[in-house]
Amino acid sequence: MVNLQKYKDDLKKLVTQSELLLFSLASECGVDVVVDDGVRKEKLSKEKLKEYLKENKPIDFGAEYEKWYSEALEVIKQILPSRYEDFKLLYRDEKRKSKDIDYLTYTMSDYMIGLTTTRGWEKTVVVDTKAALPKFQQQVKILKSAERKFESSLFEIKQLLQADLFDSELDTSRELLKNGYFRAAGAVAGVVLEKHLEQISTSHNIKVKRKKPSISDYNDTLKEADVLDVPTWRFIQHLADLRNLCDHKKQREPKPEEIEDLINGVDKVSKTVF
Repeated sequence: MVNLQKYKDDLKKLVTQSELLLFSLASECGVDVVVDDGVRKEKLSKEKLKEYLKENKPIDFGAEYEKWYSEALEVIKQILPSRYEDFKLLYRDEKRKSKDIDYLTYTMSDYMIGLTTTRGWEKTVVVDTKAALPKFQQQVKILKSAERKFESSLFEIKQLLQADLFDSELDTSRELLKNGYFRAAGAVAGVVLEKHLEQISTSHNIKVKRKKPSISDYNDTLKEADVLDVPTWRFIQHLADLRNLCDHKKQREPKPEEIEDLINGVDKVSKTVF
């Protein structure tokens, strides 16, 4: 079985490492750098960079970057193939001619050999190693896009697996109903509904107060959070009542048409309410 969590952890590690690499590169180039990760935006001066790097384990950018690039390149290839060539082009442009080297065409491989180009007898600098900073920052942005894509893919995979599981369990419920096991059929359908409401709560980052919440607990909490409108809340409450009828033997026997309504209702909610 594919260990998705391992891939997720490895990708997160690469993204985290990219910040330290960025700081090291900026320090080597002797320039300020702006950190913008979507949460904070901060300009770090050359002095602050030196202080930061003193507090953290110093790294050899050249050696660590090559390792980072090799791993990141494989990640982009697998998760975000549409940006694979862009990522590689920021490292090296095989089609570029030596006379065309300027700020726009400068690549990370140029930085790795300390390439600087000049013009005229006065040796006016056309481009130097400082041009590597925006190239690396662009690579980091692509990697972070891959991380977001991966998170999204994980969610989609989980949703698809959950939907297949629900369909399978509802098929079991229908088979139990067909063979006259009304309470068991209703109980299975009730479990599917409870799991789906739990999934909705997780997706919306909503916590239910009870340790072992029931369908009604999830239903009420989601309504209070404005995830469910009143008609949907009432419909789910009706399904919860039918499920309770199956779980409590002291109550009357559930009717087959009630169980059929419960199964069909759960099927509808699991496919239309998110």
